[in-house]
Amino acid sequence: MMTRDTEGLIRRLAANIEPVRPLPRPWIRTAGWLALSAAYIALMLLAPLRRRGFSPELSQPRFLIEQVAALATGIAAAAAAFASVVPGYNRKFLALPLLPLAVWLGSLGQGCLQDWLQLGAYGLALRPDWDCLKAIARFGAVPALVMVVMLRRGAPLTPHLTMALGGLAAAGLGNVALRFVHRPDASVMVLVWQFGAVCVLSALAAGAGRYLLNWRSIGGGVRLRSET
Repeated sequence: MMTRDTEGLIRRLAANIEPVRPLPRPWIRTAGWLALSAAYIALMLLAPLRRRGFSPELSQPRFLIEQVAALATGIAAAAAAFASVVPGYNRKFLALPLLPLAVWLGSLGQGCLQDWLQLGAYGLALRPDWDCLKAIARFGAVPALVMVVMLRRGAPLTPHLTMALGGLAAAGLGNVALRFVHRPDASVMVLVWQFGAVCVLSALAAGAGRYLLNWRSIGGGVRLRSET
């Protein structure tokens, strides 16, 4: 038999029930995020494009492959992040970014090999380029903020992984934007300073997952108090 406390709890829960609208499918949310992010990045690119124009690498097939792979990685990572906050969604979906990420990394590796064959050790020379990290962070700032706001509407089942995917999505878009206006550079520089910046920003986002995505911070926790 139910006790008075149990009956009271059931009455309180029933009285406070509110209709819950399910989240749109991950691909629909990805499209919305991408539209907002693209609008911001387009505005950010106006001034650099007026000063310097598009990168002269734009006509090179390898550059286009890298850009398409980076963009596909960002979109796939966003879709995987949105899928990760839906209880019961197929977990295999989280591996979606791996294929375009492998194509992106493979293209950069092939470029490094080609530079080494043509230029020798000089083709693999590195120099500091902290501006890449700052530029990718600047281009990806609003996409990252929008991503966090949208992810907080879901269930934080895997906060670190979810934020890593969200960070990869935002940084991937930031890298695409940067390459359109960045001066031509050796592939090893792109690999270390641009692809590396994407990895660093994704890792930082993963570390922030426990603070940005948890049941308490998004109001998912429910405190039940018995009547006295």
